[in-house]
Amino acid sequence: MLKKTATAFALGFSLALAMSSTALAEGTVKIGLIMPYSGPFADAGAQMQAGIDLYIKTHGDEVAGKKIVLIKKDTGGPNPDVAKRLAQELVVRDHVDVLAGFALTPEALGAAPVATEAKKLMVDMNAATSIITEKSPYIVRTSVTIPQINYAFGKWAAGQGIKHAYTLVADYGPGHDAEKSFARGFKEKGGEIVGADHSPVANPDFSAYVQRIKDAKPEAVYIFIPGGSQPAAIGKALADKGLTPPNTKLLGQGELTMPDAMKSLGKNADGIVTAFHYTLERKDPLNEKFVAGYEKLTKGREPDLFSIGGYDGMHLIYAALEKTKGDASGDALIKVAKGMSWESPRGPITIDPETRDIIQNVYIRKVEKVDGKLQNVIIDTIKDVKDPLHGAGK
Repeated sequence: MLKKTATAFALGFSLALAMSSTALAEGTVKIGLIMPYSGPFADAGAQMQAGIDLYIKTHGDEVAGKKIVLIKKDTGGPNPDVAKRLAQELVVRDHVDVLAGFALTPEALGAAPVATEAKKLMVDMNAATSIITEKSPYIVRTSVTIPQINYAFGKWAAGQGIKHAYTLVADYGPGHDAEKSFARGFKEKGGEIVGADHSPVANPDFSAYVQRIKDAKPEAVYIFIPGGSQPAAIGKALADKGLTPPNTKLLGQGELTMPDAMKSLGKNADGIVTAFHYTLERKDPLNEKFVAGYEKLTKGREPDLFSIGGYDGMHLIYAALEKTKGDASGDALIKVAKGMSWESPRGPITIDPETRDIIQNVYIRKVEKVDGKLQNVIIDTIKDVKDPLHGAGK
């Protein structure tokens, strides 16, 4: 039975390859988008789709003489098995030329073998675990990795003279990655982690965790938690115990002070320092044009990390097609994607020719009051940061 299934799948790919050639001849390039359009991560999917739509609206739906056709598939995720099945359907039945999207790491890992077997370019527009690009030679990432941000952030924090820090992260994969990366960078620069704690992913009350932090008397607290109601809950708990800036430095990855999170934190956000690859408020004509176009397209919604990943993912596909003069084969596209550089609304970007992962700036932001309103203000920029884990066997 297994043999029959494998044979059928192989035949399917052969058919797909033939049909892809037909599609090329007909002047279309089909992009299969695999994202959570429904379920608990539907908002991430919606923001990524808006970034994709804005790029097409701005640059047109034709490139290198080929018409761009999007085929959307909903995982309802996180669901790696569904993502793999949808990738197979997109290749075999819909005859796509490119696989793209992937808001969540398990879904990117699920689709990776399909990209390899079908020899299709696969653009990771958000999933942030380091190993993803190592799972297929056809994967390119246009988003970020958690170690890329937090390893650099840990080194920066120690470089600012902070000697002792306590880490509190959500008890799941991304939280563990953030904790390890921050601690590694912090300790390499002479800092000491005086305590570490893990909270449940959905945790309504942080008072017990914050009491342990207070007892440890650290100079700084590093926090990594999901968005939603979590930032407000931990902000209140820290304020209740008197652990607020400037007496206690509060550090975290950018999600902690994203616009919606900042609204829930209220005045407790003042003085929090975060590191991120995209900052809505960055003063740059290209970013300001991106933000204005996004808000117009979405009727007032602000772009975020998902939006910029989708936008830059489409840029990579368009630029690669221009270089190949419309040849949408995976081998041709991945060859020209390696080493590609461009100016994004987030700043300069390069695709590492060795790892196919993104090289970009990491911005250090501090929440300050500007014109009477709290917002992220860039206080430092760490330029051209690579993921530190590739080749480390992790």
